[in-house]
Amino acid sequence: MSTGHEVNHQFHLVEPSPWPAMGAASGFTITLGGVLYMHEVAFGTVMLAAGVLLVIATMFFWWRDVVREAEYQGHHTPIVQITMRYGMMLFICSEVMFFVAFFWAFFDMSFYPREAIGGIWPPASVEVFDPFDIPLINTIILLTSGVTVTWAHHALMHDNRRDLVRGLGLTVVLGLLFTSLQAYEYMHASFGFKDGIYSSTFYMATGFHGFHVIVGTIFLIVCFFRARAGHFKPDQHFGFEAAAWYWHFVDVVWLFLFICIYWWGANATG
Repeated sequence: MSTGHEVNHQFHLVEPSPWPAMGAASGFTITLGGVLYMHEVAFGTVMLAAGVLLVIATMFFWWRDVVREAEYQGHHTPIVQITMRYGMMLFICSEVMFFVAFFWAFFDMSFYPREAIGGIWPPASVEVFDPFDIPLINTIILLTSGVTVTWAHHALMHDNRRDLVRGLGLTVVLGLLFTSLQAYEYMHASFGFKDGIYSSTFYMATGFHGFHVIVGTIFLIVCFFRARAGHFKPDQHFGFEAAAWYWHFVDVVWLFLFICIYWWGANATG
């Protein structure tokens, strides 16, 4: 006879949690705070900061619970891991569509430059970046980071925890180096975000990618400390696997940015 509390399936029925409701409230707070801040309302800055802190707290505590479910409670069975992989794939597909929109705007203006910008692309007033300077260095850095995160993954599959930690550590350092060089490039740009259609499309595409690099670096930093704490097993490591997928996605997007915007876009003519 089975008891009422016996689990006779491999699916994870999530326990009641306050974090979805808190996440919704945090999202509303940060959105309202952002609107008030942009309209220069007195307490808009305070509300925006409160929303950011609430979102960070929600992510920390919610993901803490997910880690506990995976590492200590055994809820992430093989079938649960499959559903999470599908979820990560769909999430990356949604991220791809963001970049499709930015590339679409860039190509629309580069193939059909308007008379307002002189009918040429890039506009004559814009001093573009040399693609074979910092952009090329950043390309090498990101491609190398893709190698190191793959090295870490293979080490984990062979239960080599020393190389797992080393590979993750190197990937984090390379991610931080990429972000630092990107910030240096922005600080020395000859054009600002509001200086026309070229600068707007350039900063939206490269800046949004830079934001993804920062998120991916944080993702990998968490995995680094989890690996040092003994988390992840060769047959159960979706947290690390998701981080690796996300990082490879960031790598691929940068290749398109380098080729299409930095290289081709800097020399296209209308």
